[in-house]
Amino acid sequence: MAAQIQYDDVEVGTELPAASFPVTRATLVRYAGASGDFNPIHWNEKFATEVGLPDVIAHGMFTMAEAIRVVTDWVGDPGAVVEYGVRFTKPVVVPNDGQGALIEVTAKVAAKLDDNRVRVDLTATSAGQKVLGMSRAVVALAP
Repeated sequence: MAAQIQYDDVEVGTELPAASFPVTRATLVRYAGASGDFNPIHWNEKFATEVGLPDVIAHGMFTMAEAIRVVTDWVGDPGAVVEYGVRFTKPVVVPNDGQGALIEVTAKVAAKLDDNRVRVDLTATSAGQKVLGMSRAVVALAP
């Protein structure tokens, strides 16, 4: 695969298509199995509340992975993401109500860099709270 977005077609401020990602308890169980992270704060409500959490919370790495999908979907090639980092600011709380939670992600080009690369800043929220801070990716675009 190769990046489908050309560097010359992008300007600072270009907004990527926003996306929302539903998260249910079943999602968390599947992710735990795939990642090997079976920490009970991600599936056991009793345990999560006993350690001071409001409810079961999504895995941080899962939240990161969902957020970067906005960038990979836009550029058309997951391999075009050459750097990605975040700070975890708030947990994604996932109630056992049949609805779960929603991670809402927006992103925009914050800087044009050398070598056909851009820096994309992401904003990820859930239940009206920012769940990732300093969320940034460097993406290699097509020349």
